[in-house]
Amino acid sequence: MTIQVRRQAEPVDIEADAMLPTEHGNFRIRVTVDSTGKEHSLLYTGDLNSVEAPLIRIHSECLTGDAFGSMKCDCGPQLQLSMKKIQEEGVGAILYLRQEGRDIGLHSKIQAYALQDEGYDTLDANLALGLPADARDYKIAAEMLKEMKIERVRMMTNNPLKIKGLENNGIEVSKRFSHISGISANNKDYLATKKNRMGHML
Repeated sequence: MTIQVRRQAEPVDIEADAMLPTEHGNFRIRVTVDSTGKEHSLLYTGDLNSVEAPLIRIHSECLTGDAFGSMKCDCGPQLQLSMKKIQEEGVGAILYLRQEGRDIGLHSKIQAYALQDEGYDTLDANLALGLPADARDYKIAAEMLKEMKIERVRMMTNNPLKIKGLENNGIEVSKRFSHISGISANNKDYLATKKNRMGHML
């Protein structure tokens, strides 16, 4: 009896950039790994270099909102709306950053949820845990855009820190569009805290 052994193929260098059909339309998804090993995604459609300032959205990971449909926040509806708007535009990108819970991590975020159940708002819950109100850094977002040779964007956001984060890292934000979706009785206090205590433009 002859045993055939298949040799392992030589590894090939393939860019992490591929088609991703969605219910909103066809995108491409591109992955960038930062210096800590976190994997961030650029979801885009069209030729981003064909327009002077492509439409973008920076979206921080939210497992509870994006995957489970939580109504404690507006993250899931905001993500879906940005996908819809970019498809309507024909050219644009969503930068999906692995910054769960404003970058305090899922475990700490759910601890903060427990404090919110006791009456804390989202900001005070983080502070009570000895954590920053918002630990996010947008340098990686700027780097991802520069990888695509983009230096100027139009941006869907209510958060002035996202605009500042890009501009401090060499990306011009030529125009801001209000981005409001998913308001409900369950998250009205969450949104009020964003507006009144964290400076969001709501």
